[in-house]
Amino acid sequence: MCGIVGAVSSRNIVPVLVQGLQRLEYRGYDSCGVAIHAVSRGSTRPSGLQRARSTARVSELMERVQSDHIQGGTGIAHTRWATHGAPVECNAHPHFSYGATVDAAAEGTAVGRVALVHNGIIENYEALRTRLQAAGYVFASQTDTEIVAHLVDSLYSGDLFEAVQAAVAQLHGAFAIAVMHKDEPQRVVGARAGSPLILGVGQDGSEHFLASDAMALAGVTDQIIYLQEGDLVDLQPGRYWITGQDGRALSAEQRPVRTVQAHSGAAELGPYRHYMQKEIFEQPRAIADTLDGVQGIVPELFGDGAYRVFQVIDSVLILACGTSYYSGCVAKYWLEGIAQIPTQVEVASEYRYRTSVPNPRQLIVTISQSGETADTLAALRHAQSLGHPHTLTICNVATSAMVRECALAYITRAGIEIGVASTKAFTTQLAGLFLLTLALAQSKGRLTEEQEAAHLTAMRHLPVALQAVLALEPQIISWAEDFARMENALFLGRGLHYPIALEGALKLKEISYIHAEAYPAGELKHGPLALVTSAMPVVTVAPNDALLEKLKSNMQEVRARGGVLYVLADADTRIDSEDGIHVIRMPEHYGALSPLLHVVPLQLLAYHTAVARGTDVDKPRNLAKSVTVE
Repeated sequence: MCGIVGAVSSRNIVPVLVQGLQRLEYRGYDSCGVAIHAVSRGSTRPSGLQRARSTARVSELMERVQSDHIQGGTGIAHTRWATHGAPVECNAHPHFSYGATVDAAAEGTAVGRVALVHNGIIENYEALRTRLQAAGYVFASQTDTEIVAHLVDSLYSGDLFEAVQAAVAQLHGAFAIAVMHKDEPQRVVGARAGSPLILGVGQDGSEHFLASDAMALAGVTDQIIYLQEGDLVDLQPGRYWITGQDGRALSAEQRPVRTVQAHSGAAELGPYRHYMQKEIFEQPRAIADTLDGVQGIVPELFGDGAYRVFQVIDSVLILACGTSYYSGCVAKYWLEGIAQIPTQVEVASEYRYRTSVPNPRQLIVTISQSGETADTLAALRHAQSLGHPHTLTICNVATSAMVRECALAYITRAGIEIGVASTKAFTTQLAGLFLLTLALAQSKGRLTEEQEAAHLTAMRHLPVALQAVLALEPQIISWAEDFARMENALFLGRGLHYPIALEGALKLKEISYIHAEAYPAGELKHGPLALVTSAMPVVTVAPNDALLEKLKSNMQEVRARGGVLYVLADADTRIDSEDGIHVIRMPEHYGALSPLLHVVPLQLLAYHTAVARGTDVDKPRNLAKSVTVE
């Protein structure tokens, strides 16, 4: 969620830090800031810690940096998504510690001793705050982060690395931090425990970087070291070193440098108004890329050893959050209907906090766009701790923690997704999950050659089919004009398409701020029907499948109560537009893969409704792209 960028260099590093923050803007944030070992104009010697913070966009922060003439070779920067404390400037990072018995509010006269940025949550911050206040530290914010800055200061005795190491040992929670001290002007120390942090090695070895995402360093360096749980890293000019959880120095073999191409070109909008619109229209290419190289269904699509694992597993447990959870709900229908494998789908943040019955023969499947989703990672580790050896992830980032920690993986190729509301990541997850279904069915002897060939033909046709669906945009814009005047909406689906209704409702509420709920259509009479009026539009996903006639009966229940229906229907469903019923016909019926097509009009409906209401489509309020805190 939050973003970290840090650097030690001999050049003015401020433009690199701010550019790094701009590349992390897509993750979502409420405030931003930068702190530098400042160098006065006309001098080469650091003059102390200096910072600028803003509750506006990073571009406004850059204006402040320039107007205050902040420059220097060592610095840290941050974008914050508020957890502890409101999104106001005093809570923005970087946080300073001015030492004990100094009024931190007197910034004009006090000298900052420690500067710190932090992602994650410190769970024992209240106890630490009480102890530090008793020692004379004065707090200027409501954050848990400021506690860490003061704690490092209280433990500092001439060596920043030792102070951070001692401080980290007292912290409980998930976090990544980057820290500077006024007395060590060419040094940044970082630590990772449960929140992502990487080390970027400069091209000539004279400068080094920290970041929470390799994308922040695109164009600066492609030489990346992925820090692991409990790692501490020390950056100084021309050198760096890393220690593990046990405090011992780690070798280059233990933390190898990888070449990572973190492309920044995805930030180009081209002819589109918003990134979300661009990403919706990129779905045909994203699906084609995700399926590229799939010539046949073999377990090895998911990694070495997959055949053996697929032979021994007897059930599947899917763990995910948000949109990824809904893709897992679709997969349950596929896995049980095609592969005939019992499947559970659980919200990751709930799974780890309940008592469950371990099954060592169960395949644990995690789904995550970023591969760093905190709740899903925690659920994966919980499952492993219970004795589940068989793990697999469907993920869009090959270098992520999720991929590294799972035994098997399928990497989707959605590309970078900047809009907070996920679109192409969702449909590529569905493509990966359908391949998993076919591979498991084959491994269990439940997929004939003819069925495999038919499914592969249908998958290869998906990009063309998606293009035809995208051509419906003008009709969907007409619907959006009606929805923009509403404050509530209801989404209905049955079978495979119930999770698609859930995803459609989520998209609408995320970016238009219209209250939207989704139900299985058969549940209408069990409560939701009480909400139906002419002011409650009802979106119905109506493919021509075995449940169509049942769905038509549910639609009549809505009309009888004065509800207005907006129906996504296949051509041969015999559902026609009339008073109170608005119908958009899908180009073709797509069988088991129909969810990948029906979700696209719902994405477009949410997008155009949000545009009509004037919301910030790509950065909806209170939300972040990559949820790296619990």
